[in-house]
Amino acid sequence: MAGVIIITIITIIVSFYLVIISFMNIFPTWIALPLLLLSILFLVNLLNGRHRFKGFRSRRLF
Repeated sequence: MAGVIIITIITIIVSFYLVIISFMNIFPTWIALPLLLLSILFLVNLLNGRHRFKGFRSRRLF
């Protein structure tokens, strides 16, 4: 799990670098901005879904 988080953080850093490059008109902005957005959303989804309450387990006799 920690490896996936590290890879996602590296992806965010690389995509942020691409956004900076795209502001200088060296790289296309329409590729860099969605890549940054998707990598941030993936990290937030990954961190949010780990400790989710899944309910009480009921033991029914019947």
